Amino acid sequence: MNILLLGSGGREHALAWAIAKSPRTDKLFIAPGNPGTAQAGANVALDIADHAAVISFAREHDIGLVVVGPEAPLVAGIVDDLAAAGIPAFGPRKAAAQLEGSKSFTKALCDEFNIPTAAYARFTEAEPALLYVRERGAPIVVKADGLAAGKGVVVAETQEQAEDAVRLVFSGQFGAAGASVVIEDFLDGEEASFFALSDGETAVPLASAQDHKRVFDGDKGPNTGGMGAYSPAPVVTPEIARRVMDEIVNPTVAGLKARGTPYAGVLYAGLMIGADGPKLIEYNARFGDPECQVLLPRLESDIVELLLASVEGRLQVMEPKWRDEVALTVVLAAEGYPGEVRKGTVIRNIEAAEAVEGVTVFHAGTREQDGDILANGGRVLNVTAVASTIEAARARAYEAVARIDWPEGFSRSDIGWRAIGRVT
Repeated sequence: MNILLLGSGGREHALAWAIAKSPRTDKLFIAPGNPGTAQAGANVALDIADHAAVISFAREHDIGLVVVGPEAPLVAGIVDDLAAAGIPAFGPRKAAAQLEGSKSFTKALCDEFNIPTAAYARFTEAEPALLYVRERGAPIVVKADGLAAGKGVVVAETQEQAEDAVRLVFSGQFGAAGASVVIEDFLDGEEASFFALSDGETAVPLASAQDHKRVFDGDKGPNTGGMGAYSPAPVVTPEIARRVMDEIVNPTVAGLKARGTPYAGVLYAGLMIGADGPKLIEYNARFGDPECQVLLPRLESDIVELLLASVEGRLQVMEPKWRDEVALTVVLAAEGYPGEVRKGTVIRNIEAAEAVEGVTVFHAGTREQDGDILANGGRVLNVTAVASTIEAARARAYEAVARIDWPEGFSRSDIGWRAIGRVT
């Protein structure tokens, strides 16, 4: 079948890489894509926010499946519009995508269906929110309610930081996403990500991962979209995985179905795993980035078959299979990230990096000009390695990073430190 993948980041390159390998794939189109996705299929200049244009393209090119990569089109209802046009699409509909589109939506769902999460309160004005922060004290977590490109969450270690975060949300910097704020109690434990697929009735577990949010070694500096990741996450033991499915994922799927807004797509649960087990921090309605870049290289099953089973309601007969290997990715970012960065610098020797055994380089913020690969964003490349152990995967990834010639880029040097600490 012909498949259209929407998006342009590292997650989409990983998805394109996996989809292109499927025997079910005849032609793969990526809109708008990047120089990496162009190696897996055909990039097309299509505005994915223009739903009518996406539908028109899908009809003209006999698209049998649309795969939606980023969250914004999902929250905007692109799956609803494609379904109305008779075009199968992977991802939740608008009502269910509020799991990511609205923090307060998810918190209310947790309340209704007894899903373990942090205590919270929601505010639409700054003064009551500031009073709440002063009453609760720090540490405390302040979140813009809506989509804020991963930048609307502050884990405040002091009351002053919390109050500044509240003022920031209500300053207008996040637009509509900052119309209200959700303030949560701080949870102790270890963070991890857990992924599952749902077809609205059935949920099946995929795999776990851990990412590194802080920009500098030692988890220092500001939060980012993620400076690296690895899968599986050792903290997610088989027992923890069972509890996540029983206490968090399955009640979510059942609850949304009971509400009349069934969830079909990937469920990405951000977890805090403490002494009393897993609690939900937040949901995302799509594959993570950079977590997708370490999940798919480990996936033995056909990704297209799994996506179709989610769309067609056939997950009850699916059991995803995984390679008994570890994947680790190191993000190469432009100097200045997560702040202002300079675009247009030349990146060389990506091919030399991919010559390292087990390594694939996924493009994120790149563009091609006159045969050169240029940096075109903050997070630019994902250097991903697969090996039998976390230590070997990290060694391969950093050997590949060292081969890339990009003086204007940087990376953390300690990706995987927590997992390695568990085995040494």
